[in-house]
Amino acid sequence: MPDAPVNARTERACETVTRQGNRQVPLPVFKSGISDAEMDQFVENATTASNFLKAISHEGRLLILCHLVSGEKSVTELEDLLSARQAAVSQQLSRLRLEGLVIPRRDGKAIYYRLADDRPKRILEIVYELFCADDAGDKS
Repeated sequence: MPDAPVNARTERACETVTRQGNRQVPLPVFKSGISDAEMDQFVENATTASNFLKAISHEGRLLILCHLVSGEKSVTELEDLLSARQAAVSQQLSRLRLEGLVIPRRDGKAIYYRLADDRPKRILEIVYELFCADDAGDKS
């Protein structure tokens, strides 16, 4: 079978079980007869997702990503926004860079960071909706 996009490969083994906004979100509901290749793809996707979630699970890294959603920031700007020391901010940026979530750019002595892609922004929108929006604490 030719290589299909990951979503197409896993979609055959998933059922669409929920809606998010106006779009359907496929969640894994394992069907009987799933092939070894499809199961391997689920495991690979779970590992990737787990690494992503670990990278954003630290408050400092999460706050850095929140600030970067609005655009590129220098390390000095992030220090000021977070009221944190340069060493602490740099350590968290290093982890985010290692995970491919941010991209650095040097301009003279200053280093600027921006989001590498849309994944952190999409997750932060959900986190904001669940925990920060005005009605986030209202569980009724």
